[in-house]
Amino acid sequence: MKKKVVLAFSGGLDTSFCAMYLTKEMGYEVYTALANTGGFTDEECKAIEERAYKLGAVKHATINVEKEYYEKSIKYMIFGNVLRNGTYPISVSSERVFQALAIIHYAKEIGAAAVAHGSTGAGNDQVRFDLTFEVLAPGIEIITPTRDMNLSRDYEINYLKEHGYEADFVKMEYSINKGLWGTSVGGKETLHSNQTLPDIAYPSQLEAEDEVEEDMFIDFVEGEITGVNGETFTDKAEAIRKVEEIGSRWAIGRDMHVGDTIIGIKGRVGFEAAGPLLIINAHKLLEKHTLTKWQQYWKDQIGNWYGMFLHEAQYLEPVMRDMEAFLQSTQRNVTGRVIITLRPYTYTLVGVESDHDLMKSDFGVYGEEQKAWTADDVKGFTRILGNQMKIYYNVNDEKR
Repeated sequence: MKKKVVLAFSGGLDTSFCAMYLTKEMGYEVYTALANTGGFTDEECKAIEERAYKLGAVKHATINVEKEYYEKSIKYMIFGNVLRNGTYPISVSSERVFQALAIIHYAKEIGAAAVAHGSTGAGNDQVRFDLTFEVLAPGIEIITPTRDMNLSRDYEINYLKEHGYEADFVKMEYSINKGLWGTSVGGKETLHSNQTLPDIAYPSQLEAEDEVEEDMFIDFVEGEITGVNGETFTDKAEAIRKVEEIGSRWAIGRDMHVGDTIIGIKGRVGFEAAGPLLIINAHKLLEKHTLTKWQQYWKDQIGNWYGMFLHEAQYLEPVMRDMEAFLQSTQRNVTGRVIITLRPYTYTLVGVESDHDLMKSDFGVYGEEQKAWTADDVKGFTRILGNQMKIYYNVNDEKR
């Protein structure tokens, strides 16, 4: 009896090769699974399923984990204002662990002896998949033909052709990986430190070039996005798509991310993420108005660590649940509307409207008048505040 293997299947060249190779060369009964975190349309999912059966899969499953991805990751990335290296909203890469979780759960459900993925040996995804599989199913066999055999594209294409399968595997000039939380863009320019992607490389082009500007309104309730331009959304993924749709018309959200990979080399990738960048920066502005100084300070620390751990395949580390609890707690007053003005390639955060706006206090108006203290109070406060520095310079003869 053949052993079952579950292959994480996207329908691309690497996973197409793996599906056929596992069947014909390794003798497995191949079950393909597409874990959709929001990056595939229904039509694309159907086409991927058809491709899997043509490649020899005995069964294909499309597993929708979009809601779980939002509830267990995106929500906390918004709470933490997570931008890796101050730039990258951990777009498609944050999806991988949830795809891996879905694959391993499915493998357990059908009693598979092994799991497989098509990651190469030069990127982060191999670690994200392997680590998730090893933690949740210790001892399960992990098969990675593309990585283990260090295959070229030409080898994989020729192998598929020799076994009667042909598809349009023409290598595009730019590789596009689209997801709910942004789109990554790779090309020859991303391999060189002194080059950047041209406009044509980005999937969304400027549509509003004949317009001057447009106002956008994003509503939050306890840190979660609930409305866009007056329209209320119960499905948070749809709210994200709405912001993305509007921002993309203005070609907003393009940038280049340079960072450290899990395996220790520097990585560079372009990305387009109008939705994530607009939502995160709007949320951050609302927090500036509704949180205290120290809430913001510690949120910055926790958010930075949360993003780093998520990027580096540490989602299952228990401390992540502790950080999520902290981030959730900070959002109880982060409710209100953020006003944004969109322009070609850029935007301005105009301001906020919130019942929890800490500028609306009876204590004073910055730069104008004080209502809760006297001039003598401030003079005394300043003298005490300076005591430590006065003592230091009194004891130590230093130039300053």
